[in-house]
Amino acid sequence: MKIKHFAEEYNYRPNPFATSLRYDTTKTIGIVVPDMSFSYYAHFVKRVEDEARKAGFMCIVTDSDDKYKGEIECLEHLESMHVEGIILCLSQETTDYSHLERIKKNHIPLVLFDRVAGSNFSSITINDESLAKQATLHLIDGGAKRIAFLGGPNQMRQTADRKHGYIEALHERGIAVRKELVKCDYISFNAGLSETLELLCLPEPPDAIIASHGLLAISSIQVVISKGLHVPEDVSIIGFMSDWGSGMSTPRMTFVKQNIKEIGTKAFRLLLDQINGDSQIQNLIVNARLEIRESTRKSII
Repeated sequence: MKIKHFAEEYNYRPNPFATSLRYDTTKTIGIVVPDMSFSYYAHFVKRVEDEARKAGFMCIVTDSDDKYKGEIECLEHLESMHVEGIILCLSQETTDYSHLERIKKNHIPLVLFDRVAGSNFSSITINDESLAKQATLHLIDGGAKRIAFLGGPNQMRQTADRKHGYIEALHERGIAVRKELVKCDYISFNAGLSETLELLCLPEPPDAIIASHGLLAISSIQVVISKGLHVPEDVSIIGFMSDWGSGMSTPRMTFVKQNIKEIGTKAFRLLLDQINGDSQIQNLIVNARLEIRESTRKSII
């Protein structure tokens, strides 16, 4: 009783890391995102934190700045904090996965989301390929014949899947794939500006654009409007982006709506299963859907 009274009098609080050494658990997980300022990742982190809190876990959130080196530093930092598991979205620079193999070798549960690496790690993604195909078919049904694709680096599976869906739709409708209409480079707002400008300067510019990232979508619509063209009358635009981001443009963007709540919830539960001893690798797909708004022409079929 004297010890309890002393602790209350001096406002003593247990040191969670000292406690973790005694009980071999920190009840913390790490989250690594490419850019915390981007609304999609902020909403994802919020959902994971909500689920973690219910299970008695706290989250340490780190930002890789979408760089391979930054990603490695984030993982090393989280390892030093003795987190019990990590949820990670790869940087767009990442092509070497040896740092992930090291995490696995050190028996730290790891779940990838959004941008993933092969089948050696548990992951949560959306139905990228089928959504890109559906988006492309929607543009074709609206009368588009010269559809451009703006994507991230080709080595990213996310880019490859979305590009494949785009190409599949063109083949299905008998439209030739034109290499000059496919731009896959670093994802950034400035890249979206320069790539869209290049597209509009072609002898036969696109009459529609699919942007595989919100930054590329928002920048492309700004360039189209700045050139005196009208959306969707001259150029239709579809983006893979968040609900919040789609409302930032005028006209409002037709977009692939991802269920961030479900993605975040499943990512944490998958990680928790691993923390509790489940070693089975699972690659889960969360269905997204195409939200039709004002940036695309209506079907003429």
